[in-house]
Amino acid sequence: MSQSPKRKATKAVKQPRSRAAKTTRDNILRSAKRIFSKEGYSGARVDRISKAAKSHDSLIYYYFGSKEKLFVAVLENAYQDMVEAGKALTLNPNDPIQSFRTITEFPFRYYLKNPELIVLLGTENLQQGKHIAKSDSVDHYSLPVIKMLEDVVKQGQELGLFQPNINCRQLYMAMTALGYFYVSNRYTFSTFLNTDLMQESETEAWARYISDLLLLRVQQANNNEAT
Repeated sequence: MSQSPKRKATKAVKQPRSRAAKTTRDNILRSAKRIFSKEGYSGARVDRISKAAKSHDSLIYYYFGSKEKLFVAVLENAYQDMVEAGKALTLNPNDPIQSFRTITEFPFRYYLKNPELIVLLGTENLQQGKHIAKSDSVDHYSLPVIKMLEDVVKQGQELGLFQPNINCRQLYMAMTALGYFYVSNRYTFSTFLNTDLMQESETEAWARYISDLLLLRVQQANNNEAT
């Protein structure tokens, strides 16, 4: 049965409006991410976010409900971007050691390209995690990378390269911590060590150090010289 002209017209109107609403919401999210990263949670005012997004305060409340819910959405979005980048990693199915290096170096390399995430996480930790605790989905964001790590570790174990009984959640915490600390403390440590830690030779050396260190933890003793 064919649709009436009125129903067709309603559909045509709804589609552009839906696209416009998504564009507005995405613009607010991007601007909020920038403002929260620069000003912290307390300093990020709704009017500044709406101005940066070329929008209106009322639309922030319409789409997100409150400044707090907007901040939670920003954190969720930032985590989701990192998850998608992790899923896009190119791993060699025939080389679990190189795949292990790729995964364990990933958080550090991602933080280097997205330092605003470090600021957002630091801000939320200063808030004792009270905003992100209200998220319904953020606890799922680490799972894809941990699953990739588990698969690679299992492959290495089957080939006799890795030890049994490896805790991949602890590995995940270690690799993210080693990457996070370097980037979050890059200014002070560059001064302490009288070295620009953000020059490529230094960041590449640290990426290798992360994977070297964690490989020592997982490898069988007789395979340590092979890498």
